[in-house]
Amino acid sequence: MARRASKLASLAAAASGIYLYGNKFLDPNDFGVVRVGRAIATTAVITYDYLTSLRGVPYGSEEYDFLKSQVHLRSAERLRELCCANRGTFIKVGQHLGALDYLLPEEYTRTLKVLHSQAPQSTRQEIEQVIREDLGKEIKELFMSFEDTPLGAASLAQVHKAVLQDGRTVAVKIQHPKVQAQSSKDILLMEVLLLLVKQIFPDFEFMWLVEEAKKNLPLELDFLNEGRNAEKVAHMLKNFDFLKVPRIYWELSTKRVLLMEFMEGGQVNDRAYMERNGINVNEISRNLGKLYSEMIFVNGFVHCDPHPGNVLVKKCPASGKAHIILLDHGLYQDVEIRSNAAAYLPQITQLLNNVPRQMLLLLKTNDLLRGIESALHTRASASSFLNMSRCCIRAVSTYQRSKSHSLYRRAQISLTEALSLWQINLYELFLWLKGSQLGNWVIALLSRMHHSTY
Repeated sequence: MARRASKLASLAAAASGIYLYGNKFLDPNDFGVVRVGRAIATTAVITYDYLTSLRGVPYGSEEYDFLKSQVHLRSAERLRELCCANRGTFIKVGQHLGALDYLLPEEYTRTLKVLHSQAPQSTRQEIEQVIREDLGKEIKELFMSFEDTPLGAASLAQVHKAVLQDGRTVAVKIQHPKVQAQSSKDILLMEVLLLLVKQIFPDFEFMWLVEEAKKNLPLELDFLNEGRNAEKVAHMLKNFDFLKVPRIYWELSTKRVLLMEFMEGGQVNDRAYMERNGINVNEISRNLGKLYSEMIFVNGFVHCDPHPGNVLVKKCPASGKAHIILLDHGLYQDVEIRSNAAAYLPQITQLLNNVPRQMLLLLKTNDLLRGIESALHTRASASSFLNMSRCCIRAVSTYQRSKSHSLYRRAQISLTEALSLWQINLYELFLWLKGSQLGNWVIALLSRMHHSTY
């Protein structure tokens, strides 16, 4: 009897194994024990490497620096492999680490940056499953056509181009089906592992990363929140006629599916695309600076991922004007700079670990904007810095006027604001003349006149 039971159990196990292996909807990576075990093993190996590789080597010596760089590189590669294997939340956090050039060693940021191009893709069956569960209909019932190949895939979702039954062309953002269920467990796992690392290395100061993920990830996984952010920023910046934000189709949107107006264009750092389409790169750079300066210093509501793939440019055939198209509104920060601009300025000189976490996202935003300017070769005009300076002056002056009860003092503040803005305009004119043909002629003429007097 026992032998028969054992045989039946063996057959059942074998059958289960064959089923799991053959079932295309099941992936061993989705089992909690596999994900947890992989994360624990990777953390243990990295910790052991740091504890043993530098033991007995004089601190500050050339050998120490060389070995430390090697440990950084090995650990970064192991971390990248973990993120690629566990996917979802792990890739999201890995991408965030790869953008922290001002905090992490170069070996980490260089290795982890590749995660931006290694985001997973959901299968057609998984996409159909999410749409069926959230919208209650099949793809063929909702859409006249639906492109299988995504326009883009990220750590949490992917976007497909489709045409509704009424002929409207839309972008359909669909969340990877397993991310929602795995995210909270993944964050808890990361928190436990980082706490253990903190016990071994007391100087380890990255617990804030988990806190940020705990706060921001639920917002990014709620596509209805993203839709509300899109409408809010479109309303706040409606005075900028060059800005376009896709319209949201609420009747076909849920927490995991977001239907938007389809907009296309070239990436904001693609100078060749702009030259082919007759788009003024300096105008784009200037308008981008206006856009983000207004968000940071005037409205205090900031789009925190100006990745080139999320900011497109396109020339309007009718008007000939160049538009900036802002995509991916999942993560915004309410920053306090708008009402406390003056108070933040001294903190810039402090260590980055003491800077408020919102400021880290602003620094990341600033880095991305500077990278776009470098790609467009528009840094010389300093347009974004000038626009940011204007917004800073306006924000500080508004704050000072709100705290003043004297009519004379408010008038004085307004006069100072006007003079400061005039000085910036004058400097901008000087830079323009300096970079123009007219400016070169004027400088050459003044130089000749100067030499002729001697």
